[in-house]
Amino acid sequence: MLTRKQHELLMFIHERIKETGVSPSFDEMKEALDLASKSGIHRLITALEERGFIRRLAHRARALEVVKLPQQATTAAPPKGRGAFRPQVFEGGGAPSPSADVAAPANDSRELPILGRIAAGTPIDAIQHERERLPVPESMLGGGEHYVLEVQGDSMIEAGILDGDYVIIKKGDTATSGEIVVALVGEEATLKRLRKKGGSIALEAANPKYETRIFGPDQVEVQGKLVGLIRRYH
Repeated sequence: MLTRKQHELLMFIHERIKETGVSPSFDEMKEALDLASKSGIHRLITALEERGFIRRLAHRARALEVVKLPQQATTAAPPKGRGAFRPQVFEGGGAPSPSADVAAPANDSRELPILGRIAAGTPIDAIQHERERLPVPESMLGGGEHYVLEVQGDSMIEAGILDGDYVIIKKGDTATSGEIVVALVGEEATLKRLRKKGGSIALEAANPKYETRIFGPDQVEVQGKLVGLIRRYH
């Protein structure tokens, strides 16, 4: 089984080779996974090679070959730059089923509150009170406080976030430019990619039919950032 970072790197390499025919550079991998140094990438590459997922090709620059992919991989398209988060998706009927990169047991989960709906489109009412709870694999969470929102709308479909998905949000009031956040604008909450442009804040959709909205820094309040999602089939 792969850790989350190993899985993210493997999928990033796989997609980049499919797109360009060339494996990404170590700098590109470091940027995509938001790591501080190349040594972390070296360790991940070595781990993937030892597990038989990739192979280094001799006498060629940037020479990596993807040998195999994890079975049941349901992660959306991998990141393509700092902050270009593509959410880890768990697909299933009722309770979520972990994908192959999860190292923790399938029953190692935490129940998180579903606080209401969040708009991936035109902003809707601000976050409501808890209405039910949803079990979420611990491997998706890490430290900190988390909650769940149900997505309404299609403005984030190119980031792999669909109408009816449940997004896992890590609570916090700060975010890096490029991260997908829950943003409170007045009394309305929306799920968008945050961009910092000079003294302004842009809330950017992942669907060309929606315009980017620009606000002053005091008009947008970050409520948390996206760390994953769960997709149910009925």
